[in-house]
Amino acid sequence: MTGSTDIGFGYRPRAVYACDPARTRGRFHPEPESPTRTPFQRDRDRIIHSTAFRRLKHKTQVFIAHEGDHYRTRLTHSIEVAQIARALARALCCDEDLAEAVALVHDFGHTPFGHTGEEALNEKMAPWGGFDHNAQALRVVTRLERRYAEFDGLNLSWETLEGLVKHNGPLEDGDGRGVDGPVPRAIRIYNELHDLELSRFASLEAQCAAIADDIAYNAHDIDDGLRADLLTLDMLREVELPGRILKVVGERYPTLDAVRTGHELMRRQITAMVEDVIATARSNIDALKPASIDDIRDAGLTMVSFSGQMRTEEKALKAFLYGNLYRHPSVLEVRRAADQVVRDLFDAYFAEPREMPEGWREGLDRAEDRVKARDVADFLAGMTDTYALKEHLRLFDRTPDLS
Repeated sequence: MTGSTDIGFGYRPRAVYACDPARTRGRFHPEPESPTRTPFQRDRDRIIHSTAFRRLKHKTQVFIAHEGDHYRTRLTHSIEVAQIARALARALCCDEDLAEAVALVHDFGHTPFGHTGEEALNEKMAPWGGFDHNAQALRVVTRLERRYAEFDGLNLSWETLEGLVKHNGPLEDGDGRGVDGPVPRAIRIYNELHDLELSRFASLEAQCAAIADDIAYNAHDIDDGLRADLLTLDMLREVELPGRILKVVGERYPTLDAVRTGHELMRRQITAMVEDVIATARSNIDALKPASIDDIRDAGLTMVSFSGQMRTEEKALKAFLYGNLYRHPSVLEVRRAADQVVRDLFDAYFAEPREMPEGWREGLDRAEDRVKARDVADFLAGMTDTYALKEHLRLFDRTPDLS
């Protein structure tokens, strides 16, 4: 595309360091441009209309979906992340649609039952390179979604794929070595075909989506923990960030009930974190003085980040949530049961691929183990919590109770 601003409805002024949809690097499979949407708006729309996006409504965030209608799922979490990512991108004069697209797609590779399912599947896949949810998300949007007549996947723009793969930072150092261990095979294979520049930082828009994820779950896991009676306001008063906010709320509204107090805490914590990130990112940008998106990618650091004080407080909050919520005995009990469901299903499909539906099982009885295992992992990772339990009930005489 040229730098024209008279095509579509999203070509508005942006900062010189932002991703400009008029200068996108395009798609792996060339397509005519839309007359009414920018490439990043089109990506966002494709993500929302995908099967993988709809499945997120029955995939666990922290609590199993059937425990209550008001707990977060991967879907509601992704929507909340997208809202925060847009707010950050807007404040930094970046492309809001790209930030939203990366936020909405970032959880596509997650298994049923949250991180428990991923850990179980990673162990089962250890002989064949393991399982990584970020690499799985790339497989979903480049291979596994089958909606279009001319290609597999969603054929997203280069910038959205870059953001999906690198939103947490570069995957390789300057010498091509993995930053946090070997780069997952799925990412390496795709990168050979469509270079995502794994040693460079992602765009500011992708960085906005990454930190929006942290902001969202730090606040909303508190909300869900309070709703489940696993956390209390008194416990939170002992943690620096929520404790400081609760002190202000208590002084201003001394008779406020506990439920409304919890909601005040959540919204004020999100606001505090968002404002901290905006101020810190603007300071980083002022210091770097980037003249283009390339300056952001070559900056050598994440530009969209917490301040030193907020980073310390956020780390303490994560430690609190880990010890008091994620590792709570009742949560661990359910996690152990979910772990068994995933392991049982993998073993059953690997031993007898014909137990999988048409479109998944063809040819696997003659395939080598590596191919068969990856196909089983693709099928299993795409399951919702509810479908995984249904399949376990079909295949086994006894299914663990996740209530």
